[in-house]
Amino acid sequence: MRLLVFATLFGVLLDAGDALQIQCYQCEEMKHNDCSTPEYIVNCTVNVQDMCQKEVLVKPDGIHYRKSCASSGACLIASSGYQQFCTGRLNSVCISCCNTPLCNGPRRKRPVPSAAATSGNQLLLLFLNSFLLLLTLLPVT
Repeated sequence: MRLLVFATLFGVLLDAGDALQIQCYQCEEMKHNDCSTPEYIVNCTVNVQDMCQKEVLVKPDGIHYRKSCASSGACLIASSGYQQFCTGRLNSVCISCCNTPLCNGPRRKRPVPSAAATSGNQLLLLFLNSFLLLLTLLPVT
């Protein structure tokens, strides 16, 4: 019994020590280069900065990027406050927030579904439709 209590307390203490930390890209006013290379990676403040923030500014001399760590509250307020200015035209400011490591980096290209995956999905739909048809044909008892 003592071993069970000790193991439980040890587990609770060990779990309490787990800190939530995220890594983000960080830079100020980078032009043309969206600062998504390893030298711009920073560790955000543990349990305070839980999101990555990305600002895209369209200026007369081109597109500028500003990236940083942020607290979820501050980032979400900033992004919603600048929503009306996110037009993609001159003097546009777009702010986005995300909460996975290095998510304020470049957009990842979506993989193109293969023919095998597509035919597998079609086969699954055919099976489900057949199953539903079979259920409707069975007598209700």
